[in-house]
Amino acid sequence: MGTQALARAATDRRRALMLVAATMAYNAAEAAVALWSGARAESIALVGFGLDSIIEFAAAAIVLWRFSPHPNPESAEHAERRARRFIGGTFLALALYVVGQSGWMLLMREAPAESWIGIALAIVSLIVMPLVAWGKLRVAGRLGSRALAAEAKETLACSYLSFTLLLGLAANALAGWWWADPVAALAMVPWLVREGIEGLRAEEDGCCAAV
Repeated sequence: MGTQALARAATDRRRALMLVAATMAYNAAEAAVALWSGARAESIALVGFGLDSIIEFAAAAIVLWRFSPHPNPESAEHAERRARRFIGGTFLALALYVVGQSGWMLLMREAPAESWIGIALAIVSLIVMPLVAWGKLRVAGRLGSRALAAEAKETLACSYLSFTLLLGLAANALAGWWWADPVAALAMVPWLVREGIEGLRAEEDGCCAAV
């Protein structure tokens, strides 16, 4: 590899680190706003979205850690697989929480309050997340990084959660469809289960298997 190619790779690596760090910062703010507004409005969709943001923060942190140099690559990969399995378990636990809470709300017909802050958060996330994911995918392609590419797809999947959240909150606020909030939360469950299963498998070709 020539000097110019090495310099370009180093630049792309720095961009990758900046994008992942930016994802972590955004997820931290997203989680805080979602959990606070979700608790105020008693919205299971918002609370679930906030908890998911915390898990996504942890997943991004693993990718950031994988991009740092390790004196013992084998130990690093072993620790990474253990971390991925832990995160997979948290995804499944969140799925159970969402199912239980949503089912209870539907059974008891508990209507959440309007949350315009939550609606604004969903709109911002729906705009920001695809842009960040697109940037990660471009850099991942140049670096040949499966870890970054998989994490980018995870970021892109968050757009789906933002969309379902927006539909549920807007339907409740504008049309008074109280059931839209727990139904929107339930729409997140298939994705949470899939991510949980993939994390528990901790396959070599998974999210963080290769940098």
